[in-house]
Amino acid sequence: MAKKVAIVLTSGFADWEYALIAGVGGPFYGLDVAFFAPQAGTLRSQGGLTVDVAHGVAELADWRPEVLVVVGGTLWETERAPDIRALLNEQRQRGAILAGICGGTLALARAGLLNNRAHTSNDAEFLTRNVAGYSGQRH
Repeated sequence: MAKKVAIVLTSGFADWEYALIAGVGGPFYGLDVAFFAPQAGTLRSQGGLTVDVAHGVAELADWRPEVLVVVGGTLWETERAPDIRALLNEQRQRGAILAGICGGTLALARAGLLNNRAHTSNDAEFLTRNVAGYSGQRH
């Protein structure tokens, strides 16, 4: 059975950040890749691509991916960023591997998932500048 990889997109998502996972992971490595958004519907990327995302993140519980990837975009640095803390913690508790790319690391930090584990992000201060309560600097 193919590993399920959920890719979470938001309005203004970074076009290039999911490309290798979706474009190569499925066709060449046999991954079952599916896209999700905070709410199903039409999104526009940073580069102007318009996409219809058929699945809202509420459907992740039933789909049960082995990997969940939060794609970056400048939305994560604003007050309009979706609150997906509960979703991320639920997926982690059931054993899913979580990844955040670029601004997507802010979602993981807000969920408290980077406070006690090794991680990277955009630069040394990116998480502390954007996430109140982030305490994982030493990791």
